[in-house]
Amino acid sequence: MASSKTKTLLIYKYLVDYSDETNPLSTTDLIDLLMKDGMLCERKSIYADIAVLRSVGFDIVKTMSPKKGFFLGTRKFELPEVRLLIDAVTSAGFITPNKTQSLVEKLETLVSKNQAEELVSQVYIDSNAKCDNEEIYYVIDALNEAIINKSKVSFKYKRRNIDKENKKSYTEKTFTVSPYALIWQDDHYYLVCNNEKYDNLMNLRLDRIKKVTLVDECARPIDEVSEYKGSIDVADYTSKMFNMFSGVNSQVVLLCDLSLREQIMDRFGSKIPLTAVDTDHFETTIDAAVSEGLVSWIMNFGDKIKVVEPKSLADSVKERATGIAKLYK
Repeated sequence: MASSKTKTLLIYKYLVDYSDETNPLSTTDLIDLLMKDGMLCERKSIYADIAVLRSVGFDIVKTMSPKKGFFLGTRKFELPEVRLLIDAVTSAGFITPNKTQSLVEKLETLVSKNQAEELVSQVYIDSNAKCDNEEIYYVIDALNEAIINKSKVSFKYKRRNIDKENKKSYTEKTFTVSPYALIWQDDHYYLVCNNEKYDNLMNLRLDRIKKVTLVDECARPIDEVSEYKGSIDVADYTSKMFNMFSGVNSQVVLLCDLSLREQIMDRFGSKIPLTAVDTDHFETTIDAAVSEGLVSWIMNFGDKIKVVEPKSLADSVKERATGIAKLYK
């Protein structure tokens, strides 16, 4: 009885590992695989095992063309879904090359081996764009625990030095913060937190964080350092951040060239108001954190966006543009 149960499980394992719509396993294939694992069986017993697996809910499909055999019809993840996950992992700069490779190998097991080979042949990992912080999993786990428990954390924050000899060196600074959320934005992972020395929110990149220690002290209520009550509204917060620069929230009125309507809706959503000014321009109002990040975002569009309000932001854009013009004189 034990060997019969083992045989049924092995057949299921073979179907998971090797079968898909274009690569079904025939009864001969299954018998050969069982023989490699030291099990002998008759052809008719294969059909009985398939029937048992189907009876408990496994979607095993019998096909006659282009090849006769069986394959697993339904998996937890479809091939395009696994492709998206692999692309996300390989493009994420905060995941080290080693951990990227490990994660990709785990994701491969969600599809058949033949499908996995096709996926991986298309994957390119740019090690230059990846961080080298092998503590990243521990950092994420420790910060998540602190957020759940509403406790402060202490850690080292690393920044690259700039020197004339171009030597690769870093400066480490110790922070003690109240953590509120982890956000993946612009291909980087950020911690939204409050530095105990100030009364506002700041964003720190996780790939620069090391040696996280949970502090036996309650985190500051977010009400004390932001507009949010009880907990942070991550969707609202990220919609107001540009390049994850913090700043004071303000109503920003922009005069935009008509050609930018798609980009504006892509960035702020289809519900953003677009009010016609003339045949070539429209005006929109956004709620955003006024910061260097917002100035940089506006500058990306050159003379196709003009800040109408607030004046302080318009002055900052003008000052940046003047500085750039001087640089090229």
